[in-house]
Amino acid sequence: MTGQRVYVLLFDAGSDQEGIHSLELSGRTVVLLFEQRDDAERYAGLLEAQDFPVPTVESLDRDDMELFCEQSGYEGRFVPKGFLPQTAEERLLIAPPERNMDTSQWREEEVVEERGNHELEAFRRRLEGLL
Repeated sequence: MTGQRVYVLLFDAGSDQEGIHSLELSGRTVVLLFEQRDDAERYAGLLEAQDFPVPTVESLDRDDMELFCEQSGYEGRFVPKGFLPQTAEERLLIAPPERNMDTSQWREEEVVEERGNHELEAFRRRLEGLL
Protein backbone atom coordinates (compact mmCIF):
# COMPACT_ATOMS: atom_id res chain seq x y z
CA MET A 1 0.00 0.00 0.00
CA THR A 2 1.32 3.43 -0.91
CA GLY A 3 1.37 6.08 1.80
CA GLN A 4 0.36 9.69 1.61
CA ARG A 5 1.90 11.69 -1.23
CA VAL A 6 3.67 15.00 -0.66
CA TYR A 7 5.07 17.54 -3.11
CA VAL A 8 8.67 18.74 -2.95
CA LEU A 9 10.66 21.20 -5.04
CA LEU A 10 13.62 19.82 -7.00
CA PHE A 11 16.21 21.75 -8.97
CA ASP A 12 17.71 20.24 -12.12
CA ALA A 13 15.50 17.17 -11.60
CA GLY A 14 16.96 14.01 -13.10
CA SER A 15 20.40 15.52 -13.73
CA ASP A 16 23.75 15.08 -12.01
CA GLN A 17 23.19 18.51 -10.43
CA GLU A 18 19.81 17.57 -8.90
CA GLY A 19 19.07 19.24 -5.59
CA ILE A 20 16.12 19.60 -3.28
CA HIS A 21 14.84 23.00 -2.12
CA SER A 22 15.51 23.65 1.54
CA LEU A 23 15.47 26.50 4.02
CA GLU A 24 17.83 27.31 6.86
CA LEU A 25 15.64 27.87 9.92
CA SER A 26 17.25 28.39 13.33
CA GLY A 27 20.33 26.43 12.31
CA ARG A 28 18.34 23.54 10.83
CA THR A 29 18.06 22.59 7.16
CA VAL A 30 14.33 22.21 6.49
CA VAL A 31 12.79 20.51 3.44
CA LEU A 32 9.18 21.51 2.76
CA LEU A 33 6.73 18.65 2.20
CA PHE A 34 3.58 20.19 0.73
CA GLU A 35 0.27 18.35 1.07
CA GLN A 36 -1.17 20.12 -1.99
CA ARG A 37 0.43 20.42 -5.45
CA ASP A 38 -1.09 23.92 -5.82
CA ASP A 39 0.77 25.13 -2.72
CA ALA A 40 4.08 23.70 -3.99
CA GLU A 41 3.55 25.25 -7.43
CA ARG A 42 2.70 28.63 -5.86
CA TYR A 43 5.88 28.50 -3.77
CA ALA A 44 7.90 27.60 -6.90
CA GLY A 45 6.35 30.60 -8.67
CA LEU A 46 7.36 32.88 -5.80
CA LEU A 47 10.95 31.61 -6.08
CA GLU A 48 10.89 32.28 -9.82
CA ALA A 49 9.65 35.83 -9.18
CA GLN A 50 12.77 36.34 -7.06
CA ASP A 51 14.98 35.26 -9.99
CA PHE A 52 15.73 31.96 -8.29
CA PRO A 53 16.18 28.89 -10.51
CA VAL A 54 12.75 27.41 -11.26
CA PRO A 55 12.21 24.14 -9.39
CA THR A 56 10.20 21.16 -10.57
CA VAL A 57 7.32 20.04 -8.36
CA GLU A 58 7.63 16.31 -7.70
CA SER A 59 5.12 14.02 -5.98
CA LEU A 60 6.76 11.53 -3.62
CA ASP A 61 5.71 9.22 -0.80
CA ARG A 62 5.65 11.12 2.52
CA ASP A 63 7.15 8.28 4.57
CA ASP A 64 10.00 7.88 2.08
CA MET A 65 10.68 11.62 2.09
CA GLU A 66 10.68 11.78 5.89
CA LEU A 67 13.14 8.86 5.98
CA PHE A 68 15.33 10.56 3.36
CA CYS A 69 15.34 13.79 5.40
CA GLU A 70 16.19 11.95 8.61
CA GLN A 71 19.03 10.01 6.96
CA SER A 72 20.39 13.18 5.32
CA GLY A 73 20.30 15.30 8.48
CA TYR A 74 17.41 17.46 7.25
CA GLU A 75 14.13 18.25 8.94
CA GLY A 76 11.10 17.40 6.80
CA ARG A 77 8.40 20.00 7.55
CA PHE A 78 4.87 19.05 6.44
CA VAL A 79 2.86 21.99 5.06
CA PRO A 80 -0.83 21.01 5.24
CA LYS A 81 -3.56 22.29 2.95
CA GLY A 82 -4.84 25.65 4.19
CA PHE A 83 -1.82 26.21 6.45
CA LEU A 84 -1.91 29.61 8.18
CA PRO A 85 1.39 30.73 9.70
CA GLN A 86 1.42 31.97 13.29
CA THR A 87 5.05 33.15 13.42
CA ALA A 88 7.61 34.77 11.12
CA GLU A 89 9.40 31.43 10.84
CA GLU A 90 6.19 29.63 9.87
CA ARG A 91 5.59 32.30 7.19
CA LEU A 92 8.66 30.89 5.38
CA LEU A 93 6.74 27.63 4.91
CA ILE A 94 4.34 29.36 2.51
CA ALA A 95 6.55 32.10 1.02
CA PRO A 96 10.32 32.14 0.48
CA PRO A 97 12.49 34.64 2.33
CA GLU A 98 13.16 38.00 0.70
CA ARG A 99 16.80 37.04 0.24
CA ASN A 100 17.82 33.64 -1.08
CA MET A 101 21.18 31.96 -1.28
CA ASP A 102 23.28 33.14 -4.19
CA THR A 103 22.68 30.55 -6.92
CA SER A 104 26.36 30.49 -7.90
CA GLN A 105 27.14 29.57 -4.29
CA TRP A 106 24.44 26.88 -4.45
CA ARG A 107 26.04 25.39 -7.56
CA GLU A 108 29.46 25.32 -5.87
CA GLU A 109 27.94 23.69 -2.80
CA GLU A 110 26.28 21.10 -5.02
CA VAL A 111 29.74 20.04 -6.22
CA VAL A 112 31.06 19.97 -2.65
CA GLU A 113 27.99 18.05 -1.46
CA GLU A 114 28.42 15.26 -3.99
CA ARG A 115 27.56 12.73 -1.29
CA GLY A 116 24.14 14.35 -0.86
CA ASN A 117 23.46 14.08 -4.59
CA HIS A 118 24.37 10.41 -4.56
CA GLU A 119 22.04 9.85 -1.61
CA LEU A 120 19.23 11.68 -3.42
CA GLU A 121 19.85 9.63 -6.58
CA ALA A 122 19.86 6.38 -4.59
CA PHE A 123 16.62 7.52 -2.93
CA ARG A 124 15.13 8.31 -6.34
CA ARG A 125 16.06 4.85 -7.63
CA ARG A 126 14.43 3.26 -4.57
CA LEU A 127 11.28 5.31 -5.19
CA GLU A 128 11.23 4.37 -8.86
CA GLY A 129 11.52 0.74 -7.81
CA LEU A 130 8.35 1.15 -5.75
CA LEU A 131 6.38 2.44 -8.73
